[in-house]
Amino acid sequence: MTARPTPADQMRLPLQRDLPEGEVGFVVSDCNRSAVEAVADWPNLIGGVMAICGPAGCGKSRLAQVWAERVGAVAIHGAEAALIDPMELDGRPVLLDPACDVDDETLFHLINLAQAPGGALLLVARSGPSSWAVALPDMRSRLDAVRTIPIEAPDDAVLAAMLDARFAERGIRPQKDVVPYLLRRIDRSAAAAAEVVERLDALHKPVTRALAREAVEGAAESGELFE
Repeated sequence: MTARPTPADQMRLPLQRDLPEGEVGFVVSDCNRSAVEAVADWPNLIGGVMAICGPAGCGKSRLAQVWAERVGAVAIHGAEAALIDPMELDGRPVLLDPACDVDDETLFHLINLAQAPGGALLLVARSGPSSWAVALPDMRSRLDAVRTIPIEAPDDAVLAAMLDARFAERGIRPQKDVVPYLLRRIDRSAAAAAEVVERLDALHKPVTRALAREAVEGAAESGELFE
């Protein structure tokens, strides 16, 4: 059952509801547009390897999940790739996130498999493959050749959407000036958006700008919400 949003002048119960999956709610803006466009029609007949990189909380994993759902890719979490027989992935698109946690030999096999018909490998990490430390000599040239698309830290449009989503998840209707206030004061990441909304929800009061200020100042004293 979906929690009914409660007016801002009423007390709220600590309810949460699921957010939409996939592309629903994913905001495209200047900070992520190049990555969105890069994966929009990929892999096509070419396949191969591509990397999306960016700071923590920028939305790179969310975009990669959208891509994986669209193409039916096998999603593998980091070092778990070493537990999978690479031949089971032959001819299939693969999402590897976080990719820099994978050992050289496993990553070498996955990159080679991505060249086969039907294959593709999307790597997700904070830094581009060309900066990763590797031991296998043949890996250096392969990583240097990977097409790498950066995603920047969330801009106002994306961070506002993150805040709106976190508020909606908890059935909170903040006053109109709350989100603009928070945009200027919290770290630009999904984690910071979730943390400040959690703090506001825990106060069990109507979410006003004054309450937002209280939450932000408390987080500043503890060193949270900020880099």
